[in-house]
Amino acid sequence: PPAIRSFAPCHRCGMENRWNEDQAAHFPTALAQRVYTSRLQGADPSLVLHGGGNTSVKVTEPNVFGVDEEILYVKGSGWDIATIEAAGFAPCRMEHLLKLAQLDRLSDTDMARELQLSLKNPAAPAPSVEAILHAILPHPFVDHTHADAIVTLTNSIHGERLVREVFGADEMIVVPYVMPGFRLVRAIAALLETQITPRTIGLILMNHGIFTFGPTAKTSYDRMIEAVAKAEAFREARGAGRLVEAPQEKGTSREAIRGLPTLRRAVSDAAGFPMIVS
Repeated sequence: PPAIRSFAPCHRCGMENRWNEDQAAHFPTALAQRVYTSRLQGADPSLVLHGGGNTSVKVTEPNVFGVDEEILYVKGSGWDIATIEAAGFAPCRMEHLLKLAQLDRLSDTDMARELQLSLKNPAAPAPSVEAILHAILPHPFVDHTHADAIVTLTNSIHGERLVREVFGADEMIVVPYVMPGFRLVRAIAALLETQITPRTIGLILMNHGIFTFGPTAKTSYDRMIEAVAKAEAFREARGAGRLVEAPQEKGTSREAIRGLPTLRRAVSDAAGFPMIVS
């Protein structure tokens, strides 16, 4: 299939949906479509920085005995979704993952071992630490990013209130911060039981990022772009990130120099660690 061309972020035009029907036609299977939309997201640094985030697709395939099995193809560790190929997705048996999700507790070491045991192909890359979470989300395609615009909201003071203001009551399930791992799986499983509705298109994880999902790769990708665009528009309307350049004066006055220690102390107090003023 053709490579997906790289894009630089366009701060003037905001989030851009890069789905292209002609390109998508070169990716005919569900896994191939997963590769295509993963690369689209990985090409945008405002969505995915340094290969982060993960994506998945659930498919049904016959095993060596000719019995159909539901398989979760989830991004493998060490692969960059900007350049990922089908071989970069770890094929995990859904039955094993869903049984793991029902356990009361599972240590990080045990979870890593069980994820390896779930693999249909032991030579595949190690599954993402969030594989079980992808498995319990009730849609074939799942996308997860740490989009700048979303994290701007979730990491702000009163972040949950801001998130709910942007996305309303039932479009996104808001998940309080939990360290990624099995505890996060259990927390989200509990929320899905009570909060998911036909209008739900994803999850907002406080201090973490965003999940979107859907019946097709395009639907899940479209929802990711639309959600992040909403956050961008909200951020811009509030003037976030709008810098005003101060007028430049020639030379440096003695008064300004004397004020630098006070400025340095104030900035250091706000940051929570020592800073240097230059």
